[in-house]
Amino acid sequence: MIHQDIEEKIIKKKTNQSGCCAVHEDHNHSDEDGHDHDHEHNAEGSLFKMFLPAIISFVLLLIGIVFENYFPQNWFSGYVRMAWYIVAYLPVGLPVLKEAYESIIKGDIFSEFFLMCIATIGAFAIGEYPEGVAVMLFYTIGENFQGLAVSRAKSNIKSLLDQRPDEVTVLEDNVATKVKAADVKIGSIIQLKAGEKLGLDGELLSDTASFNTAALTGESKPDTKVKGENVLAGMINENTIALIKVTTAYSDSKLSKILEMVQNATTKKAPAELFIRKFAKIYTPIVVYLAIAICLLPMLFVDNYVFNDWLYRALVFLVISCPCALVISIPLGYFGGIGAASKNGILFKGSNFLDSISTIQNVVMDKTGTMTEGVFKVQEVIILDEFDKDEILKLVNVLESQSTHPVATAIHNHVGQVDASIELKNVEEISGHGLKAVINGKELHVGNFKLMDKFNIKYDLDPNSVVYTTIAIAYDGKFAGYITIADEIKEDAKEAVDKLKALGVKVTMLSGDKTNVVQFVADKLGIAQAFGDLLPEDKVSKLNEIKAKNETVAFVGDGVNDAPVIALSTVGIAMGGLGSDATIETADIVIQDDKPSKIPMAINIGKQTKKIVWQNITLAFVVKAFVLILGAGGLATMWEAVFADVGVALLAILNAVRIQKMKF
Repeated sequence: MIHQDIEEKIIKKKTNQSGCCAVHEDHNHSDEDGHDHDHEHNAEGSLFKMFLPAIISFVLLLIGIVFENYFPQNWFSGYVRMAWYIVAYLPVGLPVLKEAYESIIKGDIFSEFFLMCIATIGAFAIGEYPEGVAVMLFYTIGENFQGLAVSRAKSNIKSLLDQRPDEVTVLEDNVATKVKAADVKIGSIIQLKAGEKLGLDGELLSDTASFNTAALTGESKPDTKVKGENVLAGMINENTIALIKVTTAYSDSKLSKILEMVQNATTKKAPAELFIRKFAKIYTPIVVYLAIAICLLPMLFVDNYVFNDWLYRALVFLVISCPCALVISIPLGYFGGIGAASKNGILFKGSNFLDSISTIQNVVMDKTGTMTEGVFKVQEVIILDEFDKDEILKLVNVLESQSTHPVATAIHNHVGQVDASIELKNVEEISGHGLKAVINGKELHVGNFKLMDKFNIKYDLDPNSVVYTTIAIAYDGKFAGYITIADEIKEDAKEAVDKLKALGVKVTMLSGDKTNVVQFVADKLGIAQAFGDLLPEDKVSKLNEIKAKNETVAFVGDGVNDAPVIALSTVGIAMGGLGSDATIETADIVIQDDKPSKIPMAINIGKQTKKIVWQNITLAFVVKAFVLILGAGGLATMWEAVFADVGVALLAILNAVRIQKMKF
């Protein structure tokens, strides 16, 4: 199945008991490195299997320590003691030794595995058997917990993969047949029972149906659809049986595109991740050479030099220096941010955009479909007394039925059924102006006031005095009146603007609608800067003016004409519900439910993610630097070294997964 293939690409697992993470040139922790922190642990059996090697080692280590310190045994000495601890070491040590060997074969000598192998084998070489076992044991336990943390961080995104059924019920000659969803053709009729998930995008054929859209939008509130409206794969039918006509192939559905975005998100790294990758590549060999220097150089300067003592210090230094806390907790922090966003219906196409949006200074937004519903309604009808209002509306309705423009739909919804007895002749659409036709031997003009001017039709009205979008009407060469049409402001639009201001973000509105309409909406929302009557190239110019001030800018839009501006902005945000495919494809962030309030939420998620990542970087560097100094001076033992490595890694991971619990 396609969704299974995507899942395998996103969540590649390797059955490996150690759960360690390699420090390679590419620290993505995927199976390209031969390793991954993501462990299958859904079942109790697999979780037990993951920790079984550590349990065996821990029990043997504990018995050994008891025999040595609490219930001394005469036979527990010499080669027997050494053999006991070797057996305790092997369950957790063998996988790491194997990974170190494979890394060296690939040419990556200075890996994290290599550090741990040197440190623990060195401990055995100087007779510190319990400490050698303990270091590898706690390292493995730490890595296993890291694997669990990564899996938990991924769970929100992985849940998207389960939203489409493998099979759907298709009606053929009124016979219901189970068919593989991937094999269903466009035009087929799907029967969807209550409680079932929709497998493909389609058009609702039933009169009404209520759907749970949480998988796509993060909203649990049911969405009622009526006949002719689009329904998307992943939606769950909540009441009666619904019939859906398939309009999109399985692989091209909205959810497929979401999954593709999720799949690609982890390939786009944030600056902090890229820094850690480069840092680890240089840092690890330096640490190895420093450990060698700690062990050997003192013999030139210290009178009572004891090799074993200085070797122990060097080994402690190696354990402390293990960079796992940085290498896994930082990507985990960003993945947690992507997961938290997806849970709220916001899709980031890469962790780099979490960083970018956290520093946004300007949000520039389109009006129609972004801050307004994108659904036009007739507000008022003004027809001059010398004309029959009902007759004029009938004629306008017939002419507008020739157009698919939203304005035509609004007029049709207001007037009602088209009068089929009215005959149109010489219908002509005048680009950028409107429509004209001959009815009953008389010319009818319906469009903007530019259309009136073009045909020298005089009118006693200032078009700019009307706030709403205005449709002018002329019949038989005379101005007959006008219809005003308006788009409703989204209920959370004002809240979005207020929250953006609270974050210190400047808000600007750009629209192709007429200036007084744009200004009217802007005033209601509290937006100081608003510009109307803009063509796509004008929007680009306005955006470049802001960028010329060396300020970061996010553009939010939904139409095809918004794609160029989205591409030019620091961060492009698309409204994914009503948005065009071109805009969604170009954008860096997609808001699935078209809610403007998700814009400040996305910024807040970016800020919190970045904050957590830098907390982890600071924690790891400060603790490791402090314990490294103690280790080099002989003041830290292997136990402090274990805390500096595994302990700090676990603290950093616990901090990273906090973002999953946050309310935004």
